[in-house]
Amino acid sequence: MGVLPVSRPMRTLIVAPDSLAEAVMAQPLAALLRRLDPTGRIDVLAAPDVAPVFEAMAEVAQVFTSRHAFGPVQPWGKFLLARRIDRQRHDRVFVLPGNRRSALVPWLARIPVRIGVNGGTRWGMINRPHSSAHAGRGVGDAPLRPAVERFAHLAFDPSEPLPGHVPNPALARDARREAGALARAGLAPDARVVALCVGTDDGPSRRWPARHWATLVTTLADEWPERQPVLLGGPGDREFATEIAAMAGGAAVNLCGIQPLVDTLATLAQADAVVAHDCGLMHVAAAYSRPMVALFGPTDPRFAPPRSARARVEWLHQECSPCNAPTCRYAHGQCMAGVRPESVFGSLQAATRLAARDVR
Repeated sequence: MGVLPVSRPMRTLIVAPDSLAEAVMAQPLAALLRRLDPTGRIDVLAAPDVAPVFEAMAEVAQVFTSRHAFGPVQPWGKFLLARRIDRQRHDRVFVLPGNRRSALVPWLARIPVRIGVNGGTRWGMINRPHSSAHAGRGVGDAPLRPAVERFAHLAFDPSEPLPGHVPNPALARDARREAGALARAGLAPDARVVALCVGTDDGPSRRWPARHWATLVTTLADEWPERQPVLLGGPGDREFATEIAAMAGGAAVNLCGIQPLVDTLATLAQADAVVAHDCGLMHVAAAYSRPMVALFGPTDPRFAPPRSARARVEWLHQECSPCNAPTCRYAHGQCMAGVRPESVFGSLQAATRLAARDVR
């Protein structure tokens, strides 16, 4: 079985993907690189929007946070960043995004081995293209590959199939950050949180109706009065979350758009239970192995599910699903609206019972 050769401890850089979901899915690559080179060093170059995810990976020594590596060409900013990276004397870099500008800084930084998905227009910048881990638009008749396997395959020789089972993404907890996140959210230090990830990454078709979220919140308040529902998401989800909170009579704490991402991750890490749309935070919760129910409608949970034994999926798999469309082409949104709150709560109870059994 061919693997990337490691004859001495390597200094490795990973150029991070720009989506929260794919940032989580990059963790198994880091774990495999650590397994193949236990004394080596792994650093990450990431945009601020995903950097906290890599800071929560036990395998990562340092995260270089910069927008210059991923934004439009800004020659001076990219040159200064490349000089900063060059001083680290990395032996190799794994460029996970497929665009040209993500490969520019490692090339300017003169990292000798530059590994990435295909060469394409990045010829010369990527000097070890990995076509077998293609991004999925199609290499011949090859099907789309989930990002976990796509990234993990980069650790091995491209002429060989991906060996064995790829480990699930796993993030490390930090008790101090978790306590600080609760305090900044105005919650008690011993608060037992039920995290409701009401945000979406790709359009309203993935969104469970506000009335269903509100019904779930009131059910949680009645059935689990010792737990505090909190609404999580980004600034763009604030209005939707405010509607949910109002419909639920103020029973949920709305943290959408208020918490920085590092606090949102810390809140998810300690949550008693999680309910989430198919979004980046769903993958974060799975990587923390939280008891969870994931809500799928227009997307396919068989392709990129929450990779955790403690996660359960609610998916109706209607005739028109999966369509992956950002808005419902039939305007009824039944693939999400048809998922009933009582079914979600029942699945959440089952997930928490399973987690409690695991602890015992």
